[in-house]
Amino acid sequence: MLTAQPNPTYARSPEIISGAGKHQRVAGKATTFSGFRPRVSGKRAAIRAVISSGDSKSGVETAEKVVEKSNGSPLGSSSSSGGVNVRAVIRIRKKMKEKLTEKIEDQWESFINGIGKGISIQLISEEIDPVTKSGKSVESFVRGWLPKPSNDPYVVEYGADLTVPQDFGQPGAILVTNFHDKEFFLMEIVVQGFSKGPVFFWADTWIHSRKDNPESRIIFKNQAYLPSQTPAGIKDLRREDLLSLRGNRKERQMHERVYDYDIYNDLGNPDKGEDLIRPIVGTKERPYPRRCRTGRPHTETDPFTETRIEKPHPVYVPRDETFEEVKQNTFSAGRLKALFHNLIPLIAATLSSSDIPFTQFSDIDKLYNDGVLLNEEEPKKSNTKVFLANVMNSVFTVGDKLLKYDTPAIIKRDRFAWLRDNEFARQTVAGVNPVNIELLKELPILSKLDPEIYGPPESTITKDLIEKELNGVSVEEAMKKKKLFILDYHDLLLPFIEKMNSLPDRKAYASRTIFYYSDTGILRPIVMELSLPPTPSSPRNKFIFTHGHDATSHWRWNLAKAHVCSNDAGVHQLVNHWLKTHACMESYIIATHRQLSSLHPVYKLLHPHMRYTMEINALARQSLISGGGVIEACFSPGKYAMEISSAAYKSLWRFDHEALPADLLRRGMAVEDPTAPGGVKLVIEDYPYAADALLIWAALKELVESYVEHYYSEPNSITSDVELQAWWNEIKNEGHHDKKDEPWWPNLNTQDDLSNILATIIWTASGQHAAINFGQYPFGGYPPNRPTLMRKLIPRVGEPEYEKFLEDPEYTFLTSLPTQLQATKVMAVQDTRDICR
Repeated sequence: MLTAQPNPTYARSPEIISGAGKHQRVAGKATTFSGFRPRVSGKRAAIRAVISSGDSKSGVETAEKVVEKSNGSPLGSSSSSGGVNVRAVIRIRKKMKEKLTEKIEDQWESFINGIGKGISIQLISEEIDPVTKSGKSVESFVRGWLPKPSNDPYVVEYGADLTVPQDFGQPGAILVTNFHDKEFFLMEIVVQGFSKGPVFFWADTWIHSRKDNPESRIIFKNQAYLPSQTPAGIKDLRREDLLSLRGNRKERQMHERVYDYDIYNDLGNPDKGEDLIRPIVGTKERPYPRRCRTGRPHTETDPFTETRIEKPHPVYVPRDETFEEVKQNTFSAGRLKALFHNLIPLIAATLSSSDIPFTQFSDIDKLYNDGVLLNEEEPKKSNTKVFLANVMNSVFTVGDKLLKYDTPAIIKRDRFAWLRDNEFARQTVAGVNPVNIELLKELPILSKLDPEIYGPPESTITKDLIEKELNGVSVEEAMKKKKLFILDYHDLLLPFIEKMNSLPDRKAYASRTIFYYSDTGILRPIVMELSLPPTPSSPRNKFIFTHGHDATSHWRWNLAKAHVCSNDAGVHQLVNHWLKTHACMESYIIATHRQLSSLHPVYKLLHPHMRYTMEINALARQSLISGGGVIEACFSPGKYAMEISSAAYKSLWRFDHEALPADLLRRGMAVEDPTAPGGVKLVIEDYPYAADALLIWAALKELVESYVEHYYSEPNSITSDVELQAWWNEIKNEGHHDKKDEPWWPNLNTQDDLSNILATIIWTASGQHAAINFGQYPFGGYPPNRPTLMRKLIPRVGEPEYEKFLEDPEYTFLTSLPTQLQATKVMAVQDTRDICR
């Protein structure tokens, strides 16, 4: 899912070096570690700055060249007092883009480091002092005069020379204290001079200023330990570090690294008006996974709703979850925030006075060929507009006044591919949402909704109706050969249709679509059913659409497909994308940081798949899924979007079905086959999403199984791992509190249990997210192919709109799609989200 990768985990047993001799402080006094704050000696070792040459190893090589200390003693040699000379090399990353004031501040910080007043480090041994029962330690300030830029101009290295006792043992942790006024980004620390070679302390973390928090940061050696294997000298540090990440129930500050749970009570803004009141999601009535707690106060209007932080101000996420500058630069013009904070409001200001529908296909083509002319009000007085022009110039291949979109892949080769039935069907197995199609397992098709409220449960799609479309093949034969499939959004959407259709310019149906997979390997739609809630005059408000041979039937069929695509777009965004790969992942991330030490092998395995998700989710809560956000403005469910997402979580989400093979088996899209990748064989051989995904899943599962086997080879090692068991219990009971009593949660007792759980989480964050995220603009960037909402119901005989439809069906079709403002909003977000993760 993400590009950041940790340094490799050592796959060897913990090693301790020992020797004889007196305990030595840097200045000659013995010391042991007996607390969690550094105790800085009045006398310090001489420090020398070293220059980075790009990566950890080369940085060590550079440091090794500086083998003479100020007293002439080489690293690893005994000092005159009987200790061992070692050197810590501290790698710090500077900002890539600095203002003049920041450059001046950097010079001042280098001066402070030069005189030994900026950064303190305390080296903690894995061995424990038999008298004090705490880890041995030595400490020193970093010192170095204006280190020169290395081959990487944004990385500098400082050194700290220390003398450790002969029996100090192997270092296991370093405490870092930042005496500067602002934070800095610590990449890693490498300690040289020990007999077993350099010791790496991977960090990649922000070190807060002591003014913000007097506690030192704990950085552990880059080696994995199960809790029971933790060296005695750093056991207390392991526990203390986890406690610091759990925090308290206060309002969070941006420099903090606290992970805690909360419900989704920050989507509305009742203080701004009744139209922005939104129900709380994450309750018994509306269950949902938990988000990261910010601790902000409640609104004045509603004591249960949290106050919102509006753009451009950031929403709290733990400090190391925010985008690094490298990550920010993967956006074509800097930040996803630039889009949310500047581009969409400008589009709205440009088009709101004339927010008109598309009336000709050429209106849509102009978005790619001619672009959209943007208003420029007082350009000389608006730095925002100047900045926006620069952003768009990079992102959209535009000039200073023109917003122009790339031609989406769906129409790049064939402008009319989207109209064809085989393409409509192909996108259910190879499009941006290829995870909802299911095998049709029984007829008649029955609803599980309450018939007293939603009418008779039987679908109007009958056996005879299907058989007419099978060219002589019986329904029984087709079902036996697994040739009939269904895309079913009936039960999920029907309870919300009446409310959705009461919104301005929103008209939707609950839909079912039947597909037939021919002997020649072609998947095609054959019947669609569009349903409205029953009324006293129409208790079965269901409408059937099949192929026709005249122009009117053709356009009615196309309108029905558009409504199905609109439903599919909403379910894709609110359920498969946001709920399953973002919201659910956030609860896993919070539990991982709260219950698994960074020393834990499972933490090290999961960490690269968790980076930045919480920051993206915070941005989504601020601008996408919030009241009045892009999802509400541009997708069919409108302000009921998160209620539908909650309903899907309540009725459809199960952890044990999120693993790829389990999902395919549940949907009937595969059968068990131990000889096939992933242990399943596809029912539709040409199912591109699943065929590729199973290869990835098989490789991922093999990796996870070997990893688990390596660390948990001893009997009962999984059940006795207190951190691991607490992690899994917290995911179930806190992260998914509303489903904590479900019987389907997997046990965590064996290697197979753990392998399946970890593979499911990693798959969700990586392969599954990629499959349903990165195709958004190629398919959704052309509104007729994948409209995010429909503005009209399909005209019926006897209605006034029907005559207009007969006169100009193309006009009816186009004016049923999102307006130009709605379409361009969604296209802008899709284009950016395609490149942001």
